[in-house]
Amino acid sequence: MSRRDAALPRVAVVGAGSWGTTFGKILADGGAHVTMWARRPELASEIQEAKRNSEYLPGINLPRGMDATHHLSDALEGAEQIYLSIPSQAVRQNLKAVRPLIDSTDVPIVSLMKGVERRTGLRMSQVIEQELHCDPARIAVASGPNLALEIAREQPTAAVISSTSQETAEAVARRARNRYFRTFVNTDVIGTEFGGVLKNLIAVAIGIVDGVGYGENTKASIITRGLVEMTDFAVAFGAHPETLQGLAGLGDLIATCQSPLSRNNTAGRLLGQGYRFDDVVKQMNQTAEGLASVAPILQLAREVGVEMPIVEQVKMVLDGTMNPRDIAPHLTTDDDTPQGERTQNGQAGGGGALWRSLQRALDQFRNGGRGAAGDRP
Repeated sequence: MSRRDAALPRVAVVGAGSWGTTFGKILADGGAHVTMWARRPELASEIQEAKRNSEYLPGINLPRGMDATHHLSDALEGAEQIYLSIPSQAVRQNLKAVRPLIDSTDVPIVSLMKGVERRTGLRMSQVIEQELHCDPARIAVASGPNLALEIAREQPTAAVISSTSQETAEAVARRARNRYFRTFVNTDVIGTEFGGVLKNLIAVAIGIVDGVGYGENTKASIITRGLVEMTDFAVAFGAHPETLQGLAGLGDLIATCQSPLSRNNTAGRLLGQGYRFDDVVKQMNQTAEGLASVAPILQLAREVGVEMPIVEQVKMVLDGTMNPRDIAPHLTTDDDTPQGERTQNGQAGGGGALWRSLQRALDQFRNGGRGAAGDRP
């Protein structure tokens, strides 16, 4: 590290896939010195020497302020903030190696992950709290419409940083922003995390109908009803409904459902084209978190009595018990009795809620974030 770099705040990013590397770039472009930890020595060497990650971010030049190592202790040494970007089903195992290296520190731990643990149904912040034995006020989560390759190309976007501690959320948000990446804050960790998890499941459904060849009407119906399912589920676990109308909910849902860059959308599209689940997993060179989250999310939904017809049909397609061409979860009702359109937290007659949330998002950007009721800068 040069003398100039030594004066910069130091942060560590654990995990050098597409999103971890992209977030490292965000942090470096925001003025931090970033050390990436990569599991494979050859990947760490490419980032360190060539300032490239050709496997996950082809064509992207990484900042000079990014280093990389495959030694976890070297990555974490002296870090003022630690960002975790690991496949959700491998988080617990990796945290067992992290814990002894940070036991004597109280630095913020930031989850960049959007999944739930298959065995326990726990959110990533809960797994972090368990394995690191740390105060929840030290933990933050990041979520939003964040397709890695677009951000790596420095296309403008925004995200929300959430922590039960406003101070922690703001400290992370100040570090994780630059000229093309804007961060807002809230204290609704439950809503922020579940928004990031649930939109993946809806994106798989969108991919399935896209692969089948259905058009925009079908997809728009599923996205709209998907937001209802997401909100009902998250609120049942203590989330604020407005969080699901913000960047971590509606914003992420739109981006993930409409983009071919979305891994979950791609996985769904392959399923819709007739590939079996095992074949889809083999074709994906990156983790599609939505595939692993379907079963635990449905189990949690049953425990609180929340109906999720979209996710139920996704599981049936995954299990091979439903032909992808038969997927039509937006048509599913208890009976043929006409029903009110629930648009917000189980309430009928709230037809303006979606428009108000979109208008609020536009106002945030126009006014630099002032006056936002949910995600605040």
